[in-house]
This record gives sequence, C-alpha cells and structure tokens, in this order.
Amino acid sequence: MHKVLRTALGLLLIGLSLSTQAAYTTNPIVLVPGIFAFDKIAMIDYWYQIPATLQAQGNEVYVPKINAFDNSFERGQQLIRQLDSIKVASLGRIQKFNLIAHSQGGITSRYVMNVRPDLVASVTTMSTPHTGSPLADIVTGVAPPDSLQGVAFEAFANAVGNLVNIFSNNKASKSDINAMLGEFNKKGSAAFNGQFPAGLPTQRCGAGPDRVTIDGQVIRLYSWGGGSRVTNVFDPSDALFGLTGLAFGGEANDGVTGACANHFGQVIQDRYRMNHIDINNQVFGVVSWFESNPKTVFRNHATRLKQAGL
Repeated sequence: MHKVLRTALGLLLIGLSLSTQAAYTTNPIVLVPGIFAFDKIAMIDYWYQIPATLQAQGNEVYVPKINAFDNSFERGQQLIRQLDSIKVASLGRIQKFNLIAHSQGGITSRYVMNVRPDLVASVTTMSTPHTGSPLADIVTGVAPPDSLQGVAFEAFANAVGNLVNIFSNNKASKSDINAMLGEFNKKGSAAFNGQFPAGLPTQRCGAGPDRVTIDGQVIRLYSWGGGSRVTNVFDPSDALFGLTGLAFGGEANDGVTGACANHFGQVIQDRYRMNHIDINNQVFGVVSWFESNPKTVFRNHATRLKQAGL
C-alpha cells in the first residue's frame, strides 16, 4: 500500500515538474517599454508585477534601460547594445530573445528585428500605434517645433524625460520629445513603415504575417491591444485616456492607440477591455474586473511562445 502511494506521489511530482517546465521559453523574454521608459522608479514598476509573474512561471526576463523620449532608431540602438551585452555575458548560452514590447517599444523592437535579426526570435507588440496616433498630430499641430509654444513645450517635456531617465538610473540618455512625436504623426509613421514594412498588414485592420524572414533569420510576430478607455472606476488613468480617446472620433481605441493601429503579425486580440497602460498592469494593477487580467495574458503568451519552440 505504501509503495503504491509513493509511486502515485512520485508520478504527481513528475507531472507538476513537467507542467512547470512546459512554461519555460527557449529564449529569454525582454520587456521593452514605450514612452516614459523606465524599469523602476521608487516603488513604481513600469511593468507592474509582470516580470515576477513571468519569472515565477520559469521564464528568464530582462527589462532594458531605454530613453524616455526619443525616436526608435536611437532607442533601438540602445536596446541592441544591451542585448549584445546580455548575449556576451551568457558565454554562448543565449543567442536570441523574445521581445515583448509596449507602445513605442513595439516600434523600437521592429527597428531591432530589421537591423539585427540575428538577435530576435520573436517580436510581440502591445498597444503599439503602428500606423500612428492622432494625438501626435494634434500636439505637433498645436505646438510646432519652430514656434514659441513649440520651443516651450520641447524644453518642458525634455526636462521631464531627463528626470525620468535620471530617476531610473539611465543617466546616459537625453530626451528628445520632438523625435518621439515625429515618429507617430502621419508623416513620420508613414516614413518608418515605408522603411520597415515587415510584419504589417497589407489591408487596414487586417492581420500581418505570423512570421517573417530577414537576412535568413525567421522571426515570429504577434500583437495585442486594448479597445477601451474607461475600464475601472478606481483607475486614475481612466480620466486621462477618456479625454485623449476623443481624438479618435468613433474608432475603438485605448486612449493612445486605435484598435486597428495595433495590428502587427498574428493578432491575438485588438479589443481587450484595457486602456493604454492597463496592458502593462498599471496603475498598480487596478484594471477591469470583467476582462482577463494582464498577468494572465502575459503568462498565456509565454506558453504560446514555448509551444512555438521560442
């Protein structure tokens, strides 16, 4: 009898071990932030509880330091340097990365996959305005860079961005708000997409290819995003995104990104009941009670990457 119980217990432990290992991704996960990029300032994590959630699942997770405000060419070079450093330090154990990116981080990751495809196993973008955001056109229209109000706005915004960089121990970066905004207005977005079209849908609101081959490297592509601006009565960000979302007219959006604009690669979901920062579990995990929790979405995606051999 005792032998049977020991055998059953052993099989149970083996099963639990295998179920845990099944969640591990082959390649480390890199969480790439968007604007106001930081890993942690005081008690505030950009990815609130997400790294710990993925690590508890058995994944290797990195959060790079990237400039708060800049274009994705500069931000992408910062990311490449950090990926190269991690790869070298691993002494051959790490060859590629799964980039999971929020907002502008998705554009930054697209730059990286195009110029250094050897470093990238997959790119997943979340609430990324791949075809631009009307908010950028409004800001650049109200405060053109060469106007008095534009100069004042640039000085103020860059000061804020530089403080974010300093407080997140990223002293090497100097913010450039106009470079960031210029990437998301109609002209800048069209220019970036013309140079780096890989992964984008060929039709509005369609899906892109689920994988691309760049310089012989096969890269899997995924995306998801939110379609709601007001998601929880206790969420302080709802008031902001409820206002900014008016710029989209009647189009579903998360307050910054239109539901169709976040389409890239395989579209997991484009209308989660999440606003622009609910996607990364902010503010402090106060998200909709009637939608999948962001931590669950991340865990499920890590399993998806694992099952794809990534």
